[in-house]
Amino acid sequence: MSNFMSVFGLWMAVFFTFSIFSFLYKDNPFYKLAEQIFVGISAAYWLVYLYYSIMLPNLFNKLITDFRGNIILLIPATLGIMMLMRIFPKTQWMSRFPIAIMIGTSAGINMVRYTKSDLLSQISATMINPFAGATPSIVVGNFIIIIGTICGVYYFYFSKKQEGITAIPSKIGIWFLMISFGASFGYTVMARISLLIGRLEFLLKDWLHIIN
Repeated sequence: MSNFMSVFGLWMAVFFTFSIFSFLYKDNPFYKLAEQIFVGISAAYWLVYLYYSIMLPNLFNKLITDFRGNIILLIPATLGIMMLMRIFPKTQWMSRFPIAIMIGTSAGINMVRYTKSDLLSQISATMINPFAGATPSIVVGNFIIIIGTICGVYYFYFSKKQEGITAIPSKIGIWFLMISFGASFGYTVMARISLLIGRLEFLLKDWLHIIN
């Protein structure tokens, strides 16, 4: 029985892999079937995970164990129920309150976090002695960091028209921004290619046994 389930699972994985690859030709029912099954399984998995890993230990168990001591937990529970009211057209207005609270608190927390991790860290990393390095490559790298940061920030200065000599730092900033965006895009492409390599390795190794 276990051998049958292993073979069945292998062929199901092959079927869904080719169904996803079929989108390279055009949109078709096989791709839609695989896409919808993937989304459905993912939603069901995260629903079960959130219930047993978050709601059960942090809400239900605490209310059952000590209801009076954890009565404040009824507030997030009520907000969660109000968010589910969005399913019904007549009561979807109730979901606006928990969504507004969630967005507002997330924005406030992330603003402080990004200010510390991105803005202040970037400023402190720029305020360095460019000649502190022992090798020419480190000195050149320090100058690149300083020039790139200053010119990149200057590019977003829109209070005055940038023309003539004042446009030079802006153009330099554009080059640094484009290189940064290109590196980020290249990293994303390489991540997708690694997924493709994994699927091809599965087909050639686990299914066809062409490679070891």
